[in-house]
Amino acid sequence: MKKIETRIIPVLEMSCAVCANNVENTVKNLPGVEDASVSFAANTLKVTYYPADISLGDMQTAVQSAGYRMVIEEKEEDAVEVRDKINRKHYERLRRNTIGAWILAIPLAVLGMAFMHLPYVNWVMMALALAIMVLFGHSFYVNGIRHALNNKANMDTLVALSTSIAFLFSLFNTVYPQFWTSRGLEPHVYYEASGIIIAFVLLGKLLEDRAKNRTSSAIKGLMGLQPKTARKVTGGREEEVLISTLQTGDSINVRPGEKIPVDGVLIKGSSAVDESMLNGEPIPVEKNIGDNVLAGTINQKGAFTIQATGVGASTMLAQIVRMVQEAQGSKAPVQRIVDKISRIFVPVVVLIAMLTFIIWLVAGGTPHFSYGLLAAVSVLVIACPCALGLATPTALMVGMGKAAGRHILIKDAFALENLCKINTVVLDKTGTLTEGVPQVVDSYWMSVANVCYLDILYTAELKSEHPLASAIVKWLEDSGASTFEPKSFESITGQGVRMEVGDETYWVGNRTLPDRFQAIIPDNVVKHIEQWEKNGYSIIYYGGDSTLLAVLAIADRIKPTSLLAIDSLKKQGIEVHLLTGDTQHSAGMVATALGIDNYKAGMLPNDKDEYVKELQRKGKKVAMVGDGINDSQALARADVSVAMGKGTDIAMDVAMVTLMTSDLSLLPEAIRLSRQTVRQIKQNLFWAFIFNVIGIPLAAGVLYPVNGLLLNPMIASMAMAFSSVAVVTNSLRLKAK
Repeated sequence: MKKIETRIIPVLEMSCAVCANNVENTVKNLPGVEDASVSFAANTLKVTYYPADISLGDMQTAVQSAGYRMVIEEKEEDAVEVRDKINRKHYERLRRNTIGAWILAIPLAVLGMAFMHLPYVNWVMMALALAIMVLFGHSFYVNGIRHALNNKANMDTLVALSTSIAFLFSLFNTVYPQFWTSRGLEPHVYYEASGIIIAFVLLGKLLEDRAKNRTSSAIKGLMGLQPKTARKVTGGREEEVLISTLQTGDSINVRPGEKIPVDGVLIKGSSAVDESMLNGEPIPVEKNIGDNVLAGTINQKGAFTIQATGVGASTMLAQIVRMVQEAQGSKAPVQRIVDKISRIFVPVVVLIAMLTFIIWLVAGGTPHFSYGLLAAVSVLVIACPCALGLATPTALMVGMGKAAGRHILIKDAFALENLCKINTVVLDKTGTLTEGVPQVVDSYWMSVANVCYLDILYTAELKSEHPLASAIVKWLEDSGASTFEPKSFESITGQGVRMEVGDETYWVGNRTLPDRFQAIIPDNVVKHIEQWEKNGYSIIYYGGDSTLLAVLAIADRIKPTSLLAIDSLKKQGIEVHLLTGDTQHSAGMVATALGIDNYKAGMLPNDKDEYVKELQRKGKKVAMVGDGINDSQALARADVSVAMGKGTDIAMDVAMVTLMTSDLSLLPEAIRLSRQTVRQIKQNLFWAFIFNVIGIPLAAGVLYPVNGLLLNPMIASMAMAFSSVAVVTNSLRLKAK
């Protein structure tokens, strides 16, 4: 089977959504390419290809032939740096061109509107307009011609056509005015339209670029978590090196307060590490020799040495960044409609402009030639494929970036769009609603627990293989209890353990052991046990010979945020179901505590899958939330699958959404964010469509017979620039929500 790879590659010099479509189709049609998707908002190409059949260099050549630029580096992070550097230069150049264009456009507009009858004013305006077009707007004409030679068209085509027509018509009237005067008509010039159109379009692109950069701030923030250098240890000597030079197996020193540069394992020293930027958990995690640490997390107090296990693109941080980038570059189902429209947008607009001109000539004859030309130019200028192309991806970039900042990883746009439709959530119990780790929640001692009894219990449970033994060991770790070597130790199958210490026999286990050793359970202790059993706790009995020493209650605690999450889901009108492989009694206790009406116990992986299927047959849109291998089948079946970040890799691989923390309250937040993002997309698309639906007929002069209104090309160019900026700005409102 041939190896297949997926890469995210920066693409430059795309001026609108039509350009994105051109690049996408160019790459998609290459042999050896499985799939390709271009995000105009992110300026990236996501390509899945067979390296045996096609190289990145071949794709780069094809894209360059189409008039665009692909940035290929050996490491993806290097390509991003190169792209950002080029984008910064492009922004500065665009800023200079915009300022220069307006310096000349303002006097041009003043002359064209207030001093049009001054001697030689037409020649002065011609010089100003030509300077704007050649010095500051030349890229529109270069790109327009280049795309025309490739039988393509984009926004640059519309700008180049409209300004060239207005300028050439004005030049003809300046050089040969008698052509019109001999026919009794005024030889109007529209140099100011040519200059102002370019100035407004440049201003719009400048504001659009600035806003687009803000939409990717979440990615930049994530990438900024990783330091640029590391303290590499070679032959006992420490030297500061770039992290790009590190390899797996290298030894790296990390000082207090420094960010950890790579994923690694501690080989010397110990410390507490703040991992909140990756998993959202506020309490620093103690790290000792043999423990793993992650790139981007912060060393708190101690110095230590790690051995690199993951560098560059293989670190957990790099994988998270990549996942967010892929998600931001993915296309929502609604975007496919927009892509189809964008492909035919420019040719249709050119056709409408030609029809507009012809209709004006047919309806009004030669005297209306100027009006027809103005209307055609206005149509070319006001039509904006950019607004349509930016409507969906900018909202997705902001929404997914905000989600990543809140420790919610959304795999793709499909997941984001489907998440807002969810009306039923199915939850696993262990590890999702509960901590997933048994803990001692209460205890009752017949007398004051002396150190000797604690040491015996600690030793017995350290040797025990029972699943609940670890809970007791952890509970006793902070009590000062210590271990010793007993005279004998025996594991009693299905009951517990027995241990001889001196002349006495001690035992720890379930209810059968007090009966076996004829230990009496006092009435006041029985009341405690009955209450614990009602709460669904597991009871452990501890005694010496025929004397009961203590009883312990062990439970898998409900997470503090679970109740808040369930209440929040209900307030959003979402039905909540609980599925667990645990007992009916335990499931009922958790369901009652959290106010969940629908729950099922004793569920195997197949049963969970069937349960989700049954809900879907009833017309429910189901989100399944789990953290284990036993949940993966149901996760794959659900409309949207959600994994808890501390769960198994299999659950996270299957899931469309990953909550990086153990906090379930991120789930209603993710659904809320999805609804806000999809609402923003719909608003953007509405305004982008309505702008063109209203603007193009208005520019064509549809209202002229009614009230004499004919849109000035300068106003049309201002409206076009505003539409793109408005769409991106509307998307950025998500950041404030």
